[in-house]
Amino acid sequence: MGSIVPFQDLNLMPSPSTAASTAAAATLPLLTPKIEPKTEPFDEPVPTHQLERGQNTPESLLSESAPGFFSNSENTPESQPPDRDNVYSEFYRISELFRTAFAKRLRKYGDVDVLDPDSRAIVTVTHQDAQLSNAVVPRTKPMKRSGELVRVTDLSAEDERYFRDVVRRTRMLYDSLRVFAVYEEEKRRGIGQGRRARGDLTASSVMKERQLWLNRDKRIVGSIPGVQIGDVFFFRMELLVVGLHGHSQAGIDYLPGSQSANGEPIATSIIVSGGYEDDEDAGDVLIYTGHGGQDKLSRQCEHQKLEGGNLAMERSMHYGIEVRVIRGFRYQGSVSSKVYVYDGLYKIHDCWFDVGKSGFGVYKYKLLRIEGQPEMGSAILRFADSLRTKPLSVRPKGYLSLDISGKKENVPVLLFNDIDGDYEPLYYEYLVRTVFPPFVFTQGSNGAGCDCVSGCTDRCFCAVKNGGEFAYDHNGYLLRGKPVIFECGAFCQCPPTCRNRVSQRGLRNRLEVFRSRETGWGVRSLDLIHAGAFICEYAGVVLTMEQAQIFSMNGDSLIYPNRFSARWGEWGDLSQVFSDYMRPSHPSIPPLDFAMDVSRMRNVACYISHSPTPNVMVQFVLYDHNNLMFPHLMLFALENIPPLRELSIDYGVADEWSGKLAICN
Repeated sequence: MGSIVPFQDLNLMPSPSTAASTAAAATLPLLTPKIEPKTEPFDEPVPTHQLERGQNTPESLLSESAPGFFSNSENTPESQPPDRDNVYSEFYRISELFRTAFAKRLRKYGDVDVLDPDSRAIVTVTHQDAQLSNAVVPRTKPMKRSGELVRVTDLSAEDERYFRDVVRRTRMLYDSLRVFAVYEEEKRRGIGQGRRARGDLTASSVMKERQLWLNRDKRIVGSIPGVQIGDVFFFRMELLVVGLHGHSQAGIDYLPGSQSANGEPIATSIIVSGGYEDDEDAGDVLIYTGHGGQDKLSRQCEHQKLEGGNLAMERSMHYGIEVRVIRGFRYQGSVSSKVYVYDGLYKIHDCWFDVGKSGFGVYKYKLLRIEGQPEMGSAILRFADSLRTKPLSVRPKGYLSLDISGKKENVPVLLFNDIDGDYEPLYYEYLVRTVFPPFVFTQGSNGAGCDCVSGCTDRCFCAVKNGGEFAYDHNGYLLRGKPVIFECGAFCQCPPTCRNRVSQRGLRNRLEVFRSRETGWGVRSLDLIHAGAFICEYAGVVLTMEQAQIFSMNGDSLIYPNRFSARWGEWGDLSQVFSDYMRPSHPSIPPLDFAMDVSRMRNVACYISHSPTPNVMVQFVLYDHNNLMFPHLMLFALENIPPLRELSIDYGVADEWSGKLAICN
């Protein structure tokens, strides 16, 4: 359907480059450039040959070594039937919440029925009950995107937590599968051989075939339940998996007019990453250029037309429908060299046709950010970047110390408090590593290690101790959690750069202990932390249980490692993808029977908050001794953690009043 706005269509006019040579063009053959959709300037196109069935499919890349990876080498329990009460099996339980957000009012505009712009939904809904497939399913035909356009509103706090957990677990599955796919591909063809392994494509394709993508049964206008402003994504395909954006390359996601109830296209989200030279991004105010008219080199070579996504943007402006804005930009240290951050909802306030910098006609849209939303994630990333280089210039007040570790850590640990006069973290001696009693190094330690002089291989002695596989990939990311991980130690011949020496290398992200009105003392990172990455050790002075009883009577702050929830089982859990997946049970570890005193000496980890849905997990690791009764407590990221977002652990037992361990208050 055409637009009611009288735009001048320059496509009916000669192009600027050919207007002066009309006569010559009549005698010469016309060269028509190949027009590409609006893509990201540094995105790699999706290699479709990798997504076809047969050789080099995601299934074939994973199936060769998956059985060995999923089975335990010793004492493997029998496979358990899938848990039908998990978060996926209840996904459609919340479908009824969507119904309450649907409007039913229509207005007449000429001969066309359209929805009331003031209503809280977009189209009339005809809901059909969906049948939930089993969580562990064979390869099936992927579900097509629905034409049902809805807006989700008025969710209760319980529902918000539910949807957040759905998104969190879906993203955790995606990251686990991506890391594993890259590891298997590099192992198959060798490190640095051929093109970069695209684990993002493999993970998304496998999840799509098993219908694990979210929000495929509806197209949501406005906020996606469970996705928060400031959430960071490393790959475009992950945006599709959670339903935040629906195209792997196109910058405008919209419902086509052929699927709309009133026959008009509606835009739902856009990605802004500098792909068009006429874009102007000022944060809260955005001048966005429509798509079309570019060649493969991202050069404008033809006038844009008011069709497809361009028409959808104009129609969304007409009806006052908000769009989601995701910004993409290069980011140093990212696993993909770039990041995408969700910046919230914008409304389109103006639309016009203009001559762009290249002399061709382009459609422009002025978007204004809706007030009352949390701070933009892209602004937080830029702010954190400035804090890393010049903290006192950015925040001249509030810093109590620029390094509470006293240069004991690889990077500084900052202390910030702009709320009150509490200086408590300055009163403790900073402890980099856990202090064990001397008998730990003599009991249960045989002094055996690997003989890998140039670096460990998959069949070395340390790999055998870990059940026949290393716990980390070649980038140092945890492949999946285990009861305990044996890293190479002092008795090994491998160099310090060995891939099996991850957690013992110490802190790599710049952390900040800060004062919070909600959680007392907390910890956040100035760096973007990848899912599966090592963060730091939870350090203290180890006590036997007899010693702990005496210390506790004196009122000392003690940590009991056996109380930490076994969140390590969540990372790398691919039971939703592979029916023969089993939770690791080897190497096994006996029940821990010791405590850690942090009343006088502690490190930054002691200030991390408690949460029932944490973004950090505890993984037991051994490297300087082989005594299974006294492992190190190493912290790894369960998800991508944006800068300045508070870190949290599931302590298992927390103070009932504050929801946080008393030592952190």
